[in-house]
Amino acid sequence: MKVLRVLNNNVVLSRDEGGQGVILTGRGIGFRAQPGQEVDPEKIVQVFVPADGRDPDHLAESFAMIDQEVLRAVVIALRETGIEDRESHRPTLAIAVADHISGALERLRQGIEIEYPLQAEVRTLYAEEYDRARRLLVEVNRQVDPKLPEHEATALALHLVNAGFATGDLSFTYTMTGVIQQMLAIVGERFGILVDRHSMAAARFITHVRYMFVRIQQHRQLDGEQSLISRTICEAYPEAARTAEQLAVIVRLRMGDALSFDEIAYLALHVARMTTEAEAAAAMRPGGAAEG
Repeated sequence: MKVLRVLNNNVVLSRDEGGQGVILTGRGIGFRAQPGQEVDPEKIVQVFVPADGRDPDHLAESFAMIDQEVLRAVVIALRETGIEDRESHRPTLAIAVADHISGALERLRQGIEIEYPLQAEVRTLYAEEYDRARRLLVEVNRQVDPKLPEHEATALALHLVNAGFATGDLSFTYTMTGVIQQMLAIVGERFGILVDRHSMAAARFITHVRYMFVRIQQHRQLDGEQSLISRTICEAYPEAARTAEQLAVIVRLRMGDALSFDEIAYLALHVARMTTEAEAAAAMRPGGAAEG
């Protein structure tokens, strides 16, 4: 690959074999480099391929504005934890994480402490991302000083969740988190059950809702014009269907999008599974129906 533009000693803009603009990072990769020169492959740590029509020049400038030692630590940590391969199609993730780490380090040096009120929610709603975030934090802390506290894993987990959406704005992820919390509370209240968020059915519900939000954002909701399977679900689980309609109202009020009939039907199916599992678990406890 040849150099198209040098942003600084550690970031250059290049073009891959297919002719697409890519961002290359690596210590010293831009030092004394000139446009048209071949890039030393030994110096390439990460190749970022802009996706969704994003402008590679603009993204490269964003990389160049980040503290280069922090950027290097984040890029290496993302690879070491297996979150990113050597070639990444999510440059905004690295930018967002590096920007957050830079701010967190600066706050730490100034003795400023902040609390993340969503820590409990993130651990339960986004268990996989939280686990990855904790490992990411460990890897970052191997390379930065001062060392970041463990609660920073909460913010990193939200950035990992946010990477699944087209927007780079965390506000969407914060809103989605609140909506999921509200949905689970409504299900518990309507059926008079304690929803175990670590249960298999609840985990599947949360995963389904997260992908539903992706479809909403991409304007690709499930819509079979009241398909046979959707009608069957609603007829089989009428109370779950009514609850799903209530959940759909919450989505419309909070997210601004009305859910299709099929989306509501599949919500109903997951509600039914959650309530069935919760009722079965309650029956198995001492004093429950199974003990009678």
